[in-house]
Amino acid sequence: RRAGARSTARARDSSVDSTALDRARAPTDAAVATMPTTTMPTTTRAMTMRATMRATRATRAVRARCATGRARDARVSAQMGPELRESIDAFVAEHRVVLFMKGTKDAPRCGFSNTCVQILNSMNVPFADVDILANEDLRQGMKDYSSWPTFPQLYIGGEFFGGCDITVDAFKDGSLKEELERAMLE
Repeated sequence: RRAGARSTARARDSSVDSTALDRARAPTDAAVATMPTTTMPTTTRAMTMRATMRATRATRAVRARCATGRARDARVSAQMGPELRESIDAFVAEHRVVLFMKGTKDAPRCGFSNTCVQILNSMNVPFADVDILANEDLRQGMKDYSSWPTFPQLYIGGEFFGGCDITVDAFKDGSLKEELERAMLE
């Protein structure tokens, strides 16, 4: 009877700590790295090979995306004509605060765009919004215009201020308020 109680308790403990035991039994990464592949446990060798293959595939995919992006950026630079640049210049000069974003200020279609809208609304700042998803040429042209690859893009007083992360940081440290006040006084 006592042996049965011990085995039940052992079974209960092993189900709770089975992952901890597996980790304790598994060789460390340093041990695996120094171990010749012929002496590695079969499961560890297979896991190492699978991880290497996954990393290689991921690296190839990133390189392919980067190469495609560079080719697309070269096409965009060639495609952005003077008309688009002039219309962006005129719009940014006409409005004191402009947010080029995904969606509109009433219906943002991106969390980062929504964050910028909420910050500007909380500060009671009147701003113009431009939905870059409505026009692919504008979307690609804005990346070239500002030399900033992501959206939203905030322009204050005719100059590029930054994206969401910069806007959030400036809001937290108070420099966004100062910049907006300066732009509103001009």
